[in-house]
Amino acid sequence: MGFLQDAPQLAHPYRGDRLLTALLNRVLPPERRAALDADLDALGDYALMAFERSSRSTRRKPVLTQWDAWGCRVDRIELTPAWLEGPALTTRHAILASGHEAHEYARLEEFARAYLYHVASEFYTCPLAMTDGAATALKASGNPSLIDRALPHFLSREAGGFWLSGQWMTENTGGSDVGNTETVARQDAQGQWRLYGRKWFSSAVVGEAALALARPESAGEGASSLALFYVETMDGQARKPELIIDRLKDKLGTHELPTAEIHLDGLPAWPVGELAHGVRQVAPMLNITRTWNAIGAIASMARGISLARDYATRRHAFGRPLREQPLHVQTIADMQAEFEGAFALTFEVAHLLGRVEQGMATPHETVALRLLTPLVKLWTGKMAVNLCSEALECFGGAGYIEDTGLPQLLRDAQVYAIWEGTTNVLSLDSLRALAGHNSFASLRKLIGEWLGKAHNTQASFTVQAALDATAMHLDAKKVERSELEAGARGIALTLARCAAAALLARQAAWSTQRDQRPAAALRRFLGHGLLRLSDLNEEDSRLLME
Repeated sequence: MGFLQDAPQLAHPYRGDRLLTALLNRVLPPERRAALDADLDALGDYALMAFERSSRSTRRKPVLTQWDAWGCRVDRIELTPAWLEGPALTTRHAILASGHEAHEYARLEEFARAYLYHVASEFYTCPLAMTDGAATALKASGNPSLIDRALPHFLSREAGGFWLSGQWMTENTGGSDVGNTETVARQDAQGQWRLYGRKWFSSAVVGEAALALARPESAGEGASSLALFYVETMDGQARKPELIIDRLKDKLGTHELPTAEIHLDGLPAWPVGELAHGVRQVAPMLNITRTWNAIGAIASMARGISLARDYATRRHAFGRPLREQPLHVQTIADMQAEFEGAFALTFEVAHLLGRVEQGMATPHETVALRLLTPLVKLWTGKMAVNLCSEALECFGGAGYIEDTGLPQLLRDAQVYAIWEGTTNVLSLDSLRALAGHNSFASLRKLIGEWLGKAHNTQASFTVQAALDATAMHLDAKKVERSELEAGARGIALTLARCAAAALLARQAAWSTQRDQRPAAALRRFLGHGLLRLSDLNEEDSRLLME
């Protein structure tokens, strides 16, 4: 028989991940590692099993059955095996519950679990993110009845009592702009609130609960008049008849995730807080889900690089393996350096989130987190698309063939730049964060602390020079607001890269006697440049829009 090409093999996602291992070794006290290691090892085993399973079977999509054989409306959704396995894995390994424990490492440990589980979960992590966000929003609301009712289910460590929560915000009128929300909340004769309207993108519609925005009847127009409501979707084993699933979305990627268009026809609901300012009540939820988004993005990057690196040892072309060909080595090294920056910033945000929630953060850390959360989400979202595309190219034509499983990585990666706010929406949100609470100074102070632990003169000089340039760019006395908005992407990407570079320098200093690869990643990352500021010409922009 002629030439046969070996398929890439996946290294153990935990035991083979030097970045995650080094992070946990540097940050976590030894006494916290035993229980966490057991969960991470098991989740890595599951990820390997899922990878091998996917190579032996055709990936399925959820199937919606709206009517049974006797004409009854059932709106039943058949899920994939990975989704059916989700509740047991989530509760057995405390993927959600660990994030709500009362210590500063809770979020770091939670997101280490999520990072390993994400790709294997077939985006079951999407409703996990929303459930985590819903639990956080309910705790922030101080509503004791809803906290007592929902949180034991959301954070359950038993599969039988575990509930998923959806996030029903988006309507036909648009995504991030919720001011035109048309869903109406009315009270019935018994004083029970009920929701009427249409939600255009409803992920986790298979969950048992959701948080939804609606406009109380007779309330004014605009986003400030919206209220946040808690709903439950099931009546025993059957879906409540007031929740009608119109259809499942046919999407570019995330095929196993059942995203639905739904109608609410009097679905019972309970206000989370006051009957206004619902968007403000959602804010704690978005901070959580945006961090989950970044974790998913770096998990997809890690999978693409791992497979590309292994394939480079198996694929021979022009008389030698790819790993011995200088340009291919350069390509993977560039990918790895960018990924290490994204990994460092994402997990620093996760750790910082836990410190803030536990009241252990300094004032400038708390202010900086408000800015870093949209920064890390937008940067990793864009990077995941580029890096997964590059990873597919490392396989040549095989990267374009569906039954290799590789195209799914790229299709799925596109969602990270869209979910929880597009790049432009989050860039403008970053500008809002920069406008208040002395955010730039707080972020700069925090970056200075990271650099202080690095003892790297070159990295410090390069990062501080980029921050100086950004400060000049942000000077309101010299820059019109419209120009600031037009250049918001460049500002956000520059700040994200500055923060990542400082963290890479800190990790390289810690690793000096152990591993030289973090220092190599830092040098290469700095070589790619930190500045992404735009030199804008408004007239040219208008012309090119025509």
